[in-house]
Amino acid sequence: MNDFGQFGSSDEEFANVRKYQAEVEADADNFESWENLIKACEALEGGLSRNSSPQALAAFRDAYDRFLAKFPLFFGYWKKYAELEFNIAGTESAEMVYERGCSSVTHSVDLWTEYCRFKMDTTHDPEVVRGLFERAATFVGIDFMSHPFWDKYIEYEERRDAHDHIFAILARVIGIPLHQFSRYYERFRNMSHTRPLAELVAPDVLSRVQAEVEAESAAAGGAPRPELEVERDVRAKIDAIYYETYLATQTETTKRWAHESALGRQFFHVTELDHAQLNNWRKYLDFEEAEGDYHRIVCLYERCLVACAMYDEFWFRYARWLSAQEGKQEEARHVYIRASFCVPVSRPGIRMQLAYFEESRGQPDVARDIHEAILMKLPDCIEVIISWAHLQRRQMGLDAAIQVLKDHIDAPTVDLYTKAALVAEWALILWKFSGSAEQARAVFVKNSQWYGDSRNFWEKWFEFELEQPSQSGSEGDKAQRVKHAFDELRNKSRLSAAVKRDLANIYLDFLVRRGGKDAMKEFIEIDRKMFGPASVASVSASQEGAGVNGTAGGELDEASKRKAEGRVVFFYEAHQEPDATAQGPADFN
Repeated sequence: MNDFGQFGSSDEEFANVRKYQAEVEADADNFESWENLIKACEALEGGLSRNSSPQALAAFRDAYDRFLAKFPLFFGYWKKYAELEFNIAGTESAEMVYERGCSSVTHSVDLWTEYCRFKMDTTHDPEVVRGLFERAATFVGIDFMSHPFWDKYIEYEERRDAHDHIFAILARVIGIPLHQFSRYYERFRNMSHTRPLAELVAPDVLSRVQAEVEAESAAAGGAPRPELEVERDVRAKIDAIYYETYLATQTETTKRWAHESALGRQFFHVTELDHAQLNNWRKYLDFEEAEGDYHRIVCLYERCLVACAMYDEFWFRYARWLSAQEGKQEEARHVYIRASFCVPVSRPGIRMQLAYFEESRGQPDVARDIHEAILMKLPDCIEVIISWAHLQRRQMGLDAAIQVLKDHIDAPTVDLYTKAALVAEWALILWKFSGSAEQARAVFVKNSQWYGDSRNFWEKWFEFELEQPSQSGSEGDKAQRVKHAFDELRNKSRLSAAVKRDLANIYLDFLVRRGGKDAMKEFIEIDRKMFGPASVASVSASQEGAGVNGTAGGELDEASKRKAEGRVVFFYEAHQEPDATAQGPADFN
């Protein structure tokens, strides 16, 4: 990153550059700030040229490089960058940009077409130009909308009057389902009438067709036929072969047209796609996967991930599909890596999947580095910290896992709510992996004073007690432990009344399903205090007379009323005799 302060605060020309750079630094996901930075750099010194100052050129290149590292799928900006480099530094610099761009947007018809056009105009060696066209064809040649690329390839051969090459290109294209396949077939058919027989088909096919014509002539008897008549029949048979190819291509094109016509935006942008477009991509991928052509499936995924790059579901889908193909594990890994450059870090799931993938391949150190890198941007992300702790547990043991949790609980960059969740996870790890319920319970009890307003903490403690196994003669002890956790939650936590009511429903369900002979006494009392009218309710000792959002103590909001009413109906219906006249299976056995 260039330090634009070197130009001096008095240099008004660079004021906008410094301004927009600050905006980008403050919010790197803001596309508008990047766009403004690019425009400001391009406008330096009245417009960039070979005579621009080194400072202006450095600012321009730095802005483009950083922008395209952030948004590598913007093919239009690669094209613009290459054009500016050509005007400033010449052919070699522009070619380097095109190469970088095509490596970043490997299946962009537009970018490959522009690169080939650039090569046509700047290179005199036809083999070099054709080599680039063939490279491009491997990436975009079967794209349904690749006709601009094929048109450019044919245009190049027309410039050289290389009709044999044109005919060979057309022979390839008529077998590819394309948006404009018919016009290529018409041109191919017209050219086939004037091309030598040896160019029309492969030697083995030509020999077979000629043998068929000779056999038909012999069967008909009579004098030997003129050579022109024989050639006419051979051409007719070859034409029929290509017509069958045309019909097959037409069928494949028609099968895809319903999806293609509904695609909408097919280029990358940071704005969202509507539900219909996303659903169409899903259905199109389903279709192509069912067809089973590996190269067409890859091509469609690559097209999809240009338009849908901000949606991690498609990256997940592509990587999972690739990992299911034999010998494609490395390709799947590259998809996860590419996704990490496109999906915002605020949604860390795809990066964590990469960490799991690396660990599955025997690279736990790489997996740790990925977790650490995510936490540099999201220092209080509960999901990532807990995932890292369990990575350590799997690879280095229980103490290493707990150390990760402790380190982040003590970290000043982690907020109180995250700390509470990590403490709860610490307790659960002790219980589940060391078998010590007492140690786990001690962690909950010791830390309850610090995390009184964390729903996660209290919910995990409550669930922990509910999940303790029951042993013969110990059901009463378990009930007491669950009651103690609920009483602590109700009377000592600083949760809102609405949250306490949510958790009270879990406790009441426990009393119904697991309680003893006198459990319904407790049930009725808690139900009255938590869900009764204001005159009898008492959500907690500390909250009597104070409801949620200023309502009177005990007065339920609509959501709580629905939950309470639904719970009562459920408990009532569950204890009725099944209707002997009801159709279908009984509600219980």
